[in-house]
Amino acid sequence: MKNLPLLTLLATICVIFAGSSDAIKDKATGIKFADRANGLPVFGVGTRTKGPIKVYSVALYSNKNMKKDLAELSATADKKRALEALLSGAKRGPTTFLLKFNFKVGAEKVSSSITDAISSRFSGSKDVAKLKQILCDGVSEKGTTVKGTTMQFDCSKGGVKVFLDGRNLGYVSSSGLGSAFCGVYLDNKSVSPA
Repeated sequence: MKNLPLLTLLATICVIFAGSSDAIKDKATGIKFADRANGLPVFGVGTRTKGPIKVYSVALYSNKNMKKDLAELSATADKKRALEALLSGAKRGPTTFLLKFNFKVGAEKVSSSITDAISSRFSGSKDVAKLKQILCDGVSEKGTTVKGTTMQFDCSKGGVKVFLDGRNLGYVSSSGLGSAFCGVYLDNKSVSPA
């Protein structure tokens, strides 16, 4: 997964706001996500792929500030501006990324893929190494990710909290790590921009 293209959050298509009573579905995988996580509304979903393989779907849950940022865009706003608004809102936190796997991935591959993407956006190598170890240890205990495995990242200005299948794996306290994590899926360095 090292060269795995990054997620395209379909910002101009999949944006929905708080108050929805239905789940949102990733059309590429058929995976459904609840309309709220941690009390936060879902703002969009997307798929992370490697070649033709749909590795996982991911949902973005964030604060009401993001809704305001998006509401200020006109209906004709370009995708770049929509992603910038999403990133701005996500960085203010709290923000949750919920990954639901559609394909089997080993511990080293999944932890390296995620942390390599963060490393290019963040200079705190010890913090990224700690996050990688938490991920690798958690997935290794499970054996591997399989279809249906969930991985949740709660991002804040103070750090990133990680869950695997609902089990708390740990928290990396680090200013800027949460913001860098948000950038993996929302900034202009994404390999697969919207």
